[in-house]
Amino acid sequence: MASTDTTTTAAAKDGGDLAGLEAGLDALETVQQGRKPFRQTFTEKILPPVLAVALVLAVWQALVSFGIVDDPTKLPAPADVWNVVRDAWLQGELLGYIWTSVSRGLLGFCFALLIGTPLGLLVARVRFVRAALGPILSGLQSLPSVAWVPPAVIWLGLNNSMMYAVILLGAVPSIANGLVSGVDQVPPLFLRAGRTLGATGLKGTWHIVLPAALPGYVAGLKQGWAFSWRSLMAAEIIASFPDLGVGLGQLLENGRNASDMAMVFEAILLILIVGIAIDLLIFSPLERWVLRSRGLLVRN
Repeated sequence: MASTDTTTTAAAKDGGDLAGLEAGLDALETVQQGRKPFRQTFTEKILPPVLAVALVLAVWQALVSFGIVDDPTKLPAPADVWNVVRDAWLQGELLGYIWTSVSRGLLGFCFALLIGTPLGLLVARVRFVRAALGPILSGLQSLPSVAWVPPAVIWLGLNNSMMYAVILLGAVPSIANGLVSGVDQVPPLFLRAGRTLGATGLKGTWHIVLPAALPGYVAGLKQGWAFSWRSLMAAEIIASFPDLGVGLGQLLENGRNASDMAMVFEAILLILIVGIAIDLLIFSPLERWVLRSRGLLVRN
């Protein structure tokens, strides 16, 4: 009888220890949700890029002020570039430059998304298609987008169709390869569990494969946008035509033709700012959502 009581007591103690251990692990995994104070957000996220920009401007101004580069046709002062940007804004032209390029880039990227996604799934899931198209997609991804501008002009002429063709040829391989990489990293256990639950064919692709491959797919989308934007700038610089309007690439080419370095720097800064803005507004939040949904990023 005493032995039985001792065994029961030991079991209860072990159960209590396990419960305590589980509670401790739950406490470690529990993160206090709350909004960061503005001072901490400012110090961690706002101040570093502001200081980096200020440092670049200070070095730039020092090169001009101390005569290290004293030829304004080679390196204009920051104030000269600012005056060009301000004049374009006051004349109502600045937003037109930006919108012409951004609208083309986003529309071309959407077309690339519609083509690259099913193509990536096909390459990832069909062995014969992967053997046939996989090396071609990898080769196209490494091919500079500017190489497609001359044939696109010859085939399609100087019009927006040529611009979109160059964007597609630059972005589709990156989107498809990103999805292929994501599908390759899906654990086989997920696929077996999906088949057991009846998720096969298109249903399994939609409910199992695509969600599991989302991190690689998002990385491919981000790289695809970068290729889209670079391809568009190359097309606008090389294939300039009045009927196409003046985008940022055309603005850059106009500055080169006029030997106006202030305009050249204006175009470069606008291209850089638009690229950063698209990343911060679209792709960074999308990446954070994907990571957070998988428990890889904690909301603070």
